[in-house]
Amino acid sequence: MTRATTVRAVLAAAVLLVSVFITLTMSPRLGLDLQGGTRMVLQAEDSATVEANRETTDRTLEVLRQRIDSLGVAESVLTRSGEDRIIVELPDVQDPRQAAAVIGRTAQLSFHAVQGATPPGTEPESKPESETGSGRLTLPDEQGTQLDLGPARLSGAGVKDATASFEAQQAAGWTVKLDFHKDAGKDWTRLTGEAACHPAGDERRRVAIVLDEKVISSPQVDPSVGCQAGLPSGGTQITGSFSAKEARDLALLIKGGALPVPVEIVEQRTVGPTLGAAAIDASAQAALIGAAATALFITFVYRLFGALAAVALAAYGVISYAALVGLGVTLTLPGLAGFVLAIGMAVDANVLVFERAREECQDRPTRSLRSALTTGFQKAFSAVADSNITTLLAAGLLFFLGSGPVKGFGVTLAIGVIASMFSALVIARALTEIAAGSRFVSDYRGVNGIARPGSVRTWLTRKDPQLFRKPVRWLVVSTALVAVAVAGIVVRGIDLGVEFTGGRLVEYSTSRPVDVETARSTLADAGFGDAEVTTAGDGDISVRTGKLDNDGEHALREALATEGGGTTKVRDELIGPSLGDELRRNALIALGVAVFVQLAYLAMRFRWTFAVASVVGMVHDVVIVVGAFAWLGRPVDGIFLAALLTVIGYSVNDSVVVFDRVRELWAGNRKTPLATIARRAVLQTVPRTVNTGMGALFILVALAVLGGDSLADFALALLIGIVVGTWSSVFTAVPGALVLERTTGAPPPVPGKASRRARAPRRDPLDNGARV
Repeated sequence: MTRATTVRAVLAAAVLLVSVFITLTMSPRLGLDLQGGTRMVLQAEDSATVEANRETTDRTLEVLRQRIDSLGVAESVLTRSGEDRIIVELPDVQDPRQAAAVIGRTAQLSFHAVQGATPPGTEPESKPESETGSGRLTLPDEQGTQLDLGPARLSGAGVKDATASFEAQQAAGWTVKLDFHKDAGKDWTRLTGEAACHPAGDERRRVAIVLDEKVISSPQVDPSVGCQAGLPSGGTQITGSFSAKEARDLALLIKGGALPVPVEIVEQRTVGPTLGAAAIDASAQAALIGAAATALFITFVYRLFGALAAVALAAYGVISYAALVGLGVTLTLPGLAGFVLAIGMAVDANVLVFERAREECQDRPTRSLRSALTTGFQKAFSAVADSNITTLLAAGLLFFLGSGPVKGFGVTLAIGVIASMFSALVIARALTEIAAGSRFVSDYRGVNGIARPGSVRTWLTRKDPQLFRKPVRWLVVSTALVAVAVAGIVVRGIDLGVEFTGGRLVEYSTSRPVDVETARSTLADAGFGDAEVTTAGDGDISVRTGKLDNDGEHALREALATEGGGTTKVRDELIGPSLGDELRRNALIALGVAVFVQLAYLAMRFRWTFAVASVVGMVHDVVIVVGAFAWLGRPVDGIFLAALLTVIGYSVNDSVVVFDRVRELWAGNRKTPLATIARRAVLQTVPRTVNTGMGALFILVALAVLGGDSLADFALALLIGIVVGTWSSVFTAVPGALVLERTTGAPPPVPGKASRRARAPRRDPLDNGARV
């Protein structure tokens, strides 16, 4: 065993030990879509006097934190997103009405002098425009009496504390005690002193506390308080016929009502705990079944070395999971799907290396197995690096341009790519090099799996199909496929999910079966005639509406319960129209940036003709996947966007492998026609494409079958994308490059130092050079 192999083995063992320790001692951080709960996105808005910026949003966040803490929600998370958004995560909260009611009371708290009152049922006197525009308000009090209020004398920012307490000694019952900051306390004393100048029982002896243009309390100043004397800050009590809950709610609103700027709920998602648990179980089953099928497949194709790659694949799973847990990454449903998908894609590097090693053994049958394997790793490195970088670019776009759980998919995919490279280039290489040093493995060529060409390579070599005599005909076929996809987009239209259009989507589980027509009729009778009702999951009912608040959703659920009996909310998504427009715009930006970034990287790594052809193939794949969803009537949402960007990475990945081989062969045979070079490159890389695609297909089929509605569309989009991407990398990108090369007079690539070294005979590491 060489020194390099020893170093790789020790490094692999160390990383695995740390990963196992983290896996056994730490628990994953689950997102709300997996553990159940409610997630809200709040948009801070400018008020008449304050601009919504980073500073005011941070102050607003702290006020909201006090409000949420008072609800008793365990492990709630509040974070600022961007300059003026706040994300609120409430684990285990299934009915967000109370939280939304507390959060939704967002106007600044203010204290007003009462200047008059109008009994209920009496029209208030009209005020001159100058008077109504001077900050005076007319609002109903708790009993419905219209109060004529003066300008705000004190804002909620001056409230230091507000507590609810029970006064048994004075028989006052539940009261709310107020404490103000120093300067605000003086204003309060002055306000109550002015009110005390009016006789007891006079409406003008009252002080109104207003929140969200609603009078939440309007107490009379106690008769014992003298004119201009006022109430001290720390000794102020609001008394009334309060219950314990009413007193605590009033104290909460007074203490937490001083938001620097108003906020609006632009997004709200609620996931039931059963849906998250089912998603975790389904993903775990898909991962186990898909990984087992992938391991059996590569073992069947590459024999012993395939089995060692399967061991490295298991190590990859442990390392990537430990990285997610150790870095504190929040695991979301799309992220979980990304983790499972990366298992299937992790074999790509091993397949590239093994196919390269097979070529070396086929070209030089007398060379040792160890030498062929080493050369395979060296020659495959550039293709491995390029293909993984393109996937990392897609993951980066998902993180920076995605929203909510989709960001988690980007993080998980990036960690999976890095872990898969370590698994292939360190762990798998150490295991295979140790095995290659065994005389038994070297002598019995049918055991190791790379000393003989595979059946696909043998069949292609024997048939030697002339693929690119007329490259334009392949472009015509691809154009026809794109035309069919575009026809679907035009004729059927794209079914944009609620995430991109705004509105509300709620999924219910009922104790009694309810068919769609009955549910639709029941909801129409309840006043929800515009609701779109469909089936979801195992007999669940999915309802999609336009603007619908939490009270409306509660009424909708009650109406459905009349037919379905016990009705449980499984999933709830509310997206404001402004956020829907923004997410739709960001999705288009993400796709545009993806095309540009991939084009820029490929142009830097390859000839411009190869880069443009690869991007054309990538766009071809995107259009076909979108068109397929249009024909199938499947929704296009954020998770679909994640799948689409993954398809982009996969498509470019395949094209990179092919063009990397074209560049290598063309540099070594500069006088050979490019069409012949391209044909050889495709035939040499097809085994890799097929074997890698099979690994991903096993995982995706398992996800599509076991993942339920939550992951079925994601898996379907990737299944279509992988099949179409495999086609386009061969029959769109390569013919496109051949056509573009006819328009340029650029010479063939010059062999680089790496190429010259690759062509030079390489001495076996175990050969000391002696000859007899």
